[in-house]
Amino acid sequence: MLDFLAVTLSGEPPQIVQGKTDTLHWQWLGEGMLILTPHRDYSQSIVISAGIHGNETAPIEILNQLVTDLFSGKLPLAVRLLVLLGNPAAIIAGKRYINNDINRMFGGRYQNYPSDNETQRVEELEKVISAFFLTGHQTARLHYDLHTAIRGSNHTRFALLPYQQTPYSAAMVRWLRDIELEALVMHTSAGGTFAHFSSECHQAASCTLELGKALPFGENQLSNFNGVSRGLRTLVSGEELPACTTETMLFYRVVKSLLKQHSDFTLRVADDLVNFTRFPQGTLLTEQPNEYYRVQHENEWILFPNPKVALGLRAGIMLVQMDESELPTA
Repeated sequence: MLDFLAVTLSGEPPQIVQGKTDTLHWQWLGEGMLILTPHRDYSQSIVISAGIHGNETAPIEILNQLVTDLFSGKLPLAVRLLVLLGNPAAIIAGKRYINNDINRMFGGRYQNYPSDNETQRVEELEKVISAFFLTGHQTARLHYDLHTAIRGSNHTRFALLPYQQTPYSAAMVRWLRDIELEALVMHTSAGGTFAHFSSECHQAASCTLELGKALPFGENQLSNFNGVSRGLRTLVSGEELPACTTETMLFYRVVKSLLKQHSDFTLRVADDLVNFTRFPQGTLLTEQPNEYYRVQHENEWILFPNPKVALGLRAGIMLVQMDESELPTA
């Protein structure tokens, strides 16, 4: 049986690159890239990715256990499935990334960076996911990109929807609620994330899932993510996911990206500030030459504050709460 994570971390391809089990056919496409096709008919083509940031280990462990159970037959496969470990070099190094954040490079944006192993990896991931979605049966397309955050959060489990001009999948939003997420964030402008690439270029129902705080391998309390793990397992096995009985998920939309445009940039938040901290109108949050940002709305919530990003990248995003009815779905 193929040990997906161990083979990926070895840096060497498996001796056998394709095979069959009683329930599926598998093919090793390259480092950290595996396609699984059920023997039975299927109606969905699903991508599940993790390790785009190498130090975000909980999603990697969740995905590896999913693959292990599919290979053993403990979990049946009812969909065409592509599993991806995004940045193996960073996973091995235990770092978020080696040179640059690859989750800012998708949609061809890697061409704006000096060529290195990470830009080449983004190009490879784009080609693999494109080939996956463009071959095989005409099926529903989904992509869930699994992450953890640098900081703690007032919402431990939340999702981010990429900006798109068409309605979001109502079934996906219902699934996100049923896996017991606490919050859903809607982007309002295009970005270079993996989830945005799948949505923009392949019209996949896609989102980024944030599952707690980044910790080293072996230190994750995976029981905290039972809802997410159960949701992924029912998704690939074709089973019904029990409906969430408590309507507690909050909805937010992005109103401002705090871009770091100058080396003399100040983000006026504490080093230990958690995601989804609320600031009242008028609060000064960023300063740089010829520009500052004060909270514009009655209340705004900050997400992913990080003043150490490279020039030109966002040092945080500001959110306002919205009603679920404001989220366009179909």
